[in-house]
Amino acid sequence: MLNKVILIGRLTDDPELRYTPNGVAVANFSLAVERPYTNKDGDRDVDFIDIVVWRKQAENCANHLGKGRLVAVEGRLQIRSYENSEGQRRRVSEIVANNVRFLDWPSDNRSQQGQQADDFDEDDIDVPF
Repeated sequence: MLNKVILIGRLTDDPELRYTPNGVAVANFSLAVERPYTNKDGDRDVDFIDIVVWRKQAENCANHLGKGRLVAVEGRLQIRSYENSEGQRRRVSEIVANNVRFLDWPSDNRSQQGQQADDFDEDDIDVPF
């Protein structure tokens, strides 16, 4: 069996970080991914894909990513269902990320204003090489 997804896109909003009752960090965000072809109007349609990230990587994403940032996500497709407060059955498709790579850096000018760079720690990034 194979269930592997690789996406490159931009965050549509800041990641939302929360913790499970057991204290495990989980972050959610949506990724805008352009389709590889243009439509009849010459524009590229965009898919908005929900991403779930767990543990330390969830905290890294919440601390260092924001709306518009370009990332690569490697993970698996998960389909789950639940019953909402009105008793209706809902089905959710989402990517559970194993790896999130930051492909760009914030474009703010904090260092030009004499301020220290943020509390970013390069050791927090999971670099496979």
